[in-house]
Amino acid sequence: MSEVRLGLNVIQGVSDSTAMIMKINNVYVSTKTKYQEVQIVDLEEFGRALILDGYVQSTEADEFLYHESLVQPAMTTHPNPARVLIIGGGEGATLREVLKHNTVVEAVMVDIDGELVEVGKKYFGGMHRRAFNDSRRKVLIMDGLKYVEEAPQDYYDVVINDLTDPYGPEISRLLYTAEFYSRVKRLMRSDGILVTQAGNSFFFSKVYEEIVSNLREVFRIVREYWTWIPSFGYACNYVIASDTHDPLSLTPEKVDEVLRSRGVVNKYYDGNQHYVMFRNKVLTKT
Repeated sequence: MSEVRLGLNVIQGVSDSTAMIMKINNVYVSTKTKYQEVQIVDLEEFGRALILDGYVQSTEADEFLYHESLVQPAMTTHPNPARVLIIGGGEGATLREVLKHNTVVEAVMVDIDGELVEVGKKYFGGMHRRAFNDSRRKVLIMDGLKYVEEAPQDYYDVVINDLTDPYGPEISRLLYTAEFYSRVKRLMRSDGILVTQAGNSFFFSKVYEEIVSNLREVFRIVREYWTWIPSFGYACNYVIASDTHDPLSLTPEKVDEVLRSRGVVNKYYDGNQHYVMFRNKVLTKT
């Protein structure tokens, strides 16, 4: 349940029967690409925002909460994340977070929607912060499913799925299945880590629990966590999976030590936040 009423408000679905309203101050882009409807607007309380198929994906005011939470726990848990794959992430903020780590020698970003990536480069400089110009990055415009079928095996240390919600646009739904996770695992080194955003566990409990179950079919260690995202109107859930590395094993002191040694500066994520993330109960309605 989502609608973008340009010049008035964004009526954003929080669940099938709940919505929030956000005032629009300006409209920069309103278009339909081959894959999805794209709006770039200024919101009264959140600043510049990316809206896909009626759902807010990122805003200037709080995108760091989403992107640091998605990227930093997995990157920090891995002892040497040198090669990283990002599936999705059109506005470039996930790429930005990955490239904070001086261990990274290659970051490959695969997004199906080249038109979205181009408007992201133009309008979201404050989010990607020139990450698209970093010599370590490689951006591929292609279907993530196809890339996973063709990519080299035993190659990536960390894989990050920065996708639209599993109950949202149809474009991403197949990228939450056990079959897809099995294919991704073949691309990962034996001690690799995968992380995915997983929508909201309270309003969409069944879909969320299916994602966790699918990951447990494929990986030995599966950990859940969440972060409140004001512009989403709910807590966004994430799931980390690995056969080797467990984010629960990291102390706050160890996390802060890793971040310092890699030159990583964050606004939100640090050792204390890491500790809390993986010990907060994940809420569902079931």
